[in-house]
Amino acid sequence: MSKYQEIKKIVREYFDAMENSTVETIESVLKEYTSENYLWRGVYPFREQEGATAATETFWKPLMTSIKHLQRRQDVFIAGTNEVNDTEEWVMSMGHFMGLFDEEYLGIRPTGKMINLRYAEFSCVENGKITKTGLFVDLLGLMQQAGVYPLPPSTGQYFVYPGPRNHDGLLFEDAAPEEGVKTLALVNKMVEDLSALNKSGAMGITPDILEPSWSKNMIWYGPAGVGASYTIPRYIAQHSLPFRSSLTDKVFNGHVCRFAEGNFSCFFGWPNLSNTPIGGWLGLPGGKVRGDMQVVDVYYRDKDKLSENWVLIDIPFWLKQQGLDVFERTANILNPKF
Repeated sequence: MSKYQEIKKIVREYFDAMENSTVETIESVLKEYTSENYLWRGVYPFREQEGATAATETFWKPLMTSIKHLQRRQDVFIAGTNEVNDTEEWVMSMGHFMGLFDEEYLGIRPTGKMINLRYAEFSCVENGKITKTGLFVDLLGLMQQAGVYPLPPSTGQYFVYPGPRNHDGLLFEDAAPEEGVKTLALVNKMVEDLSALNKSGAMGITPDILEPSWSKNMIWYGPAGVGASYTIPRYIAQHSLPFRSSLTDKVFNGHVCRFAEGNFSCFFGWPNLSNTPIGGWLGLPGGKVRGDMQVVDVYYRDKDKLSENWVLIDIPFWLKQQGLDVFERTANILNPKF
C-alpha cells in the first residue's frame, strides 16, 4: 500500500459519512472519526473548539440547519507529511460546500436558492482517528451570493472559482514522491522571496520578484473581499500592491501545517501573518490596529512554475480585530429589533 492510502481512506469515509448524516446524527459521526482530544479550528465566529460536541454545536449543526442537502464538491484532495512537524500526516480537501440556503445563517437572510461556500479542510490523522482539523470557509463569498456583501467593491473579481485547469487535483491514489518534493521546494522558494521583501520594509512589489516562481499567466483565486486576478501584472495591481501599500509592519508567523503531493501544495497558519492597516486595503480606512491573519494557500505547479493559487483569508476575523463585526452589523441592519 502506498504511504498515504490509509489516511486518505479514513478521511474519504469520514466525508461520505458526514454527507449522509443529518442534523440529528452529525455529532455521532464526528465522534466516530475523531479522537477524544480532538481540536477543531475554523474561521470567525467559530474559531477554536475542543472536542466533537463543541465542533458540532458551533459549526456543523448551524451550517446544516441553514443550508439544506449539503454536498461537498471537491476540486483538490491531497495528503502528505507535515514539513513543520514531520511526525504528523495530513489530508487536505479543497472545493465548495453546495446546498439550498433555506434558513437564516449568521444573521444572513436565506435566499431559497443554491449557494456555494468555498472551503479548505485540513485533517491530521493519527492512529486511525482525526485529531486536528483546520476548516476554513469563505463567509464573505456566501454573503455576496446572498446579496448582502458588506464591504466596498473589491479590486479583483470574486465568483464561484473552478478547480485546477487540468482537472487533476483529486489524488485518491498517491502521487510520485519526487513530484511533491519539487512542488514544495518551489513554494518554499516563493515564500522565502516574499518574506525577504517583508523584512526589507518595501511597501510595493515588481514583477521580477514573482517571475522566478510564477507563470506569467498565473491565476490567483483570492478570498471574497479581494477577488481573483489573472497574469502577474493584474495580480500586482489587483491584490499584491494594494495589500503591501496599505498594510505595514508585516510579520510572517509560520505555519501549523505545510506539505505537498504531486503538483499540489498547501499550508495554513494560526496565524500566518500579523500586520497593521494604514488605510486603503479592502477600501477601508486605516485604524492602525495591529491584527492577525489566518490564511490558507493551495498551489498548483505546472512544470517549473506555480500557475494557480487558491487563497482563503479569515477577513471577518481580521476586521473584528479592527472593531468591525460584519455579521453583527449585517444582522442588525437586516433584522432590526426596535
